[in-house]
Amino acid sequence: MAIVVNIDIVLAINKMRSKELAEKIGITPQNLSILKSGRSRAVRFETLEKICKALHCQPGDILEYVDDDDN
Repeated sequence: MAIVVNIDIVLAINKMRSKELAEKIGITPQNLSILKSGRSRAVRFETLEKICKALHCQPGDILEYVDDDDN
């Protein structure tokens, strides 16, 4: 996978649990889990904006491109 989701890292920096983030941004913990694991096929900009607002971060702190050829 070329896009790596680093929500767990940003959650740890903010000392926040996944369940708390899910409640703050208005999605189910299951949907957040799917997003965190990288199994999600898409993320709405609205959801990404809510995550960034709740975690006081930038989209680039959460999403990272990793070239598959480097692995």
